[in-house]
Amino acid sequence: MSTTMSTAAATNAPQHLEKVTLGRSITNGLRKAMERDPKVVLIGEDIGKLGGVFRITEHLQKDFGEDRVIDSPLAESGIVGTAVGMALRGYRPVCEIQFDGFVYPAFDQIVCQVAKMHARSLGAVKLPIVIRIPFGGGIGSPEHHSESPEAYFAHTAGLRVVSCSNPEDAYWMIQQAIECDDPVIFFEPKRRYHDRGEYDTSAASAPRSLFEANVLREGTDVTLVGYGPVVKTMLESAAAAESEGTSIEVIDLRSLSPLPIDTVTASVRKTGRLVVVHEASNFLGMGAEIAAEVTEQCFYHLEAPVVRVGGANIPYPPSRMEEDFLPDLDRILDGVDRALAF
Repeated sequence: MSTTMSTAAATNAPQHLEKVTLGRSITNGLRKAMERDPKVVLIGEDIGKLGGVFRITEHLQKDFGEDRVIDSPLAESGIVGTAVGMALRGYRPVCEIQFDGFVYPAFDQIVCQVAKMHARSLGAVKLPIVIRIPFGGGIGSPEHHSESPEAYFAHTAGLRVVSCSNPEDAYWMIQQAIECDDPVIFFEPKRRYHDRGEYDTSAASAPRSLFEANVLREGTDVTLVGYGPVVKTMLESAAAAESEGTSIEVIDLRSLSPLPIDTVTASVRKTGRLVVVHEASNFLGMGAEIAAEVTEQCFYHLEAPVVRVGGANIPYPPSRMEEDFLPDLDRILDGVDRALAF
């Protein structure tokens, strides 16, 4: 009996499991999208022969040619402006911004052109552009290389904003973003590029929608919400809290615009407490919007004020001080303790 059951389980198990890094998962997702649609074109600085600063586009120019993996001049505004023209001509351009702090020269193009054309034409003009941005700290980089600009873009109507946190999501979400007719800002947690994970490459479709949150761990005492680079730290915090008798529900938002708030509110109605975590400054950050939404929708279910664990309202500090700036296990558990104190 047990032999039969184990054989059946082995038969039904995924046969194409692949364990790779988050960075390589994005590469594989890009490759899959380019194989599927010849209109998918990559453009960015040093993404061809070099394969990008983080080697995310490594070998793609060799395999798809210089017409589809384009080394651009050092001009972010020009990269995004060119992508707008390409999208209007039926292509699906994927722009790479080398580092988060380098996106600002393209800010005007993104918020004044990319975000508005599709919305103002009521969808008649499609702008299927993906703008990939490595973001966040934790890698010891110099100034302008470790920022968290996600709230700027989530605040801008007409843009979709998402962030992956693990290899499986990275593989599927980049493909879904490329297939989306709306412009998508795709934030990649650079300090998680080398984290490994397993996923089924033979699956016909992604396990969930691009704009759907994922409950990674169920709990009853506190809801812990975050995205991108802090998700791994949140899971570690939940495991540590469990050893002390506290049950934490962990939610990876994945999408920042649209915000999958229903998943969060459903959890808060169960736990009565919410802690929101992100690397960006707490002041007017994503945590502030989530706290406001939850307070409006779950006022009578909350047992304590919403707690935010994030960066201070200062420019990103020098690399030697970044560990004091970034939310770590101790700061997250302190936030949980504050929520439980009421």
